[in-house]
Amino acid sequence: MVLFIFTCFQIFIMNIHKCGWCVGDSLYESYHDNEWGVPLHDDGLLFEFLILETFQAGLSWITILRKRENFRVAFDRFDYKLIAQYNDAKKELLLQDAGIIRNKLKVNSAISNAQAFMKIQEEFGSFDRYIWGFVNNTPIQNSWETYKDAPANTEISDAISKDLKKRGFKFVGSTVIYAFMQAIGMVNDHDIHCYRYQEVANLSTAKK
Repeated sequence: MVLFIFTCFQIFIMNIHKCGWCVGDSLYESYHDNEWGVPLHDDGLLFEFLILETFQAGLSWITILRKRENFRVAFDRFDYKLIAQYNDAKKELLLQDAGIIRNKLKVNSAISNAQAFMKIQEEFGSFDRYIWGFVNNTPIQNSWETYKDAPANTEISDAISKDLKKRGFKFVGSTVIYAFMQAIGMVNDHDIHCYRYQEVANLSTAKK
């Protein structure tokens, strides 16, 4: 009986459908299963994802995920108050750190973005209030048959990108911002057959 139940469980696990972009890599699948698309409202974590997305520009997201812990160490656990004060000596240390993406423009942008991030906090009370205001504090629920149907950018990501650039942010093109929106749950882009689609939808209630 126990063997039968175990066998059924194995079959069930094997038949769980996930978004195709993550299948086959355990790190990717863990990220997909536990983080991607979950509505996020903590300013510290929002900043982390924003900076990681800016470093991802032109690269694959799995490349960033594999270096994520290195980034956390190198960038003081993404403490934006500290990052905003990085000096030339710290910049040089970052550019010598093989554990991260050693791109001078992106390293510099992390610092200026931290400064711009705090200006938004001062104006709106929190970055969370600012960014979620673009979707009226309610996640967008899409219904794609496959992840390939999801767009690379939308009118909303265009608007956010334009506004962030106006506020001094760098590496925040519309495609980067749409990926950011997907990551932090502003939009649910799990395909409708993915087991996480409804789970994320259930989490996607308006923030009070």
